[in-house]
Amino acid sequence: MLDFFMGHYAYWFTIILLAIGLYGMLLKKNLVKKTIGLSIFQAGVILFFVSVAMKEGATVPVKAYGLPVTEVSNYMNALPHTLMLTAIVVGVATLGVAFALIINIYNRYGTLNEEELLDKIQ
Repeated sequence: MLDFFMGHYAYWFTIILLAIGLYGMLLKKNLVKKTIGLSIFQAGVILFFVSVAMKEGATVPVKAYGLPVTEVSNYMNALPHTLMLTAIVVGVATLGVAFALIINIYNRYGTLNEEELLDKIQ
C-alpha cells in the first residue's frame, strides 16, 4: 500500500495543489488571495499533464542510432509538454493582467475585499 502512494507521488501532489488552489479561489474574499489561488490551481493542472505524459525509460522523439524508429515505446510524446509550456506563458501573462486590474481596483475603490467592493459598486 505504501508503494502505491509513493509510486504515485506526483498525482497526490497534484491533488493537493488543486485542492489548495480551489480553496483559495472559492473561499477567500481578498482578490489577491483569489489570484494566488488561481495560480496554484494552474500549477496543479500543469503538473498533472506533465506527469501523465511522462514515460519511464523513454527518450525525446529524435532519431537515435541506438534505438529503432519502429519501436514507438522508446519515444516520448512531446505534445503535452509543449502545450504545458504554452500554458505557463499564457498563465504568466494572465497573472500580470490580473494584478494590474487588482491595482486599478484598489486605487479606485480603496479595498480588495470582495464583499466591500460589491457594496461600493452598487
